[in-house]
Amino acid sequence: MTEALLADGAAGPGDGRDAPPPEPVYGSVEEWVTGQFLPMFRRPLGGEFRWCRQWWRHAGAITRLTALWHSWEVLRLEPGTGMAAWLRDHLDHQLPVLLGRGGPFAHCSEDEHFEPHEAVADLAPPGWWITSPDDGLYGGEPYGDPYDGDGPGGGFDDGDPGESGFDDGGPAGGAGDVVWP
Repeated sequence: MTEALLADGAAGPGDGRDAPPPEPVYGSVEEWVTGQFLPMFRRPLGGEFRWCRQWWRHAGAITRLTALWHSWEVLRLEPGTGMAAWLRDHLDHQLPVLLGRGGPFAHCSEDEHFEPHEAVADLAPPGWWITSPDDGLYGGEPYGDPYDGDGPGGGFDDGDPGESGFDDGGPAGGAGDVVWP
């Protein structure tokens, strides 16, 4: 039985697959930011790039830096091109968003923190969200069937029977239509 399992690719003694997963290099996002990110990815600050010494007060920055840290911990273990893939697929995308003029540190400087403004939103009226055909809203009042164009915003169907997409108000198959595979 053991031979059959090993032949099918199951882990066996001494083959390394039964070893515990590797421990992360850094124990927290803060350790990774101060030990890896800041020393390694230096940029001139103040023009195109922004930073806040109290970065941990910015939820958007915490989310992006945590994603960078987690992906770094995984891809550092990949032989060959793991770090190149991390740079290309993760850092190169996140860095301009994180440090850019419109990013989480937009109003801060390296020397001064400004508390981020939280956007406010009104709650939708009761019954606004259509959650299933069984909730009594499809095809009836007040919103109608979202697939026939009578609902708020014109529905999802722009009249092209061969397409399933959101209506952008233009001709069927136009550049603004989202077409589902």
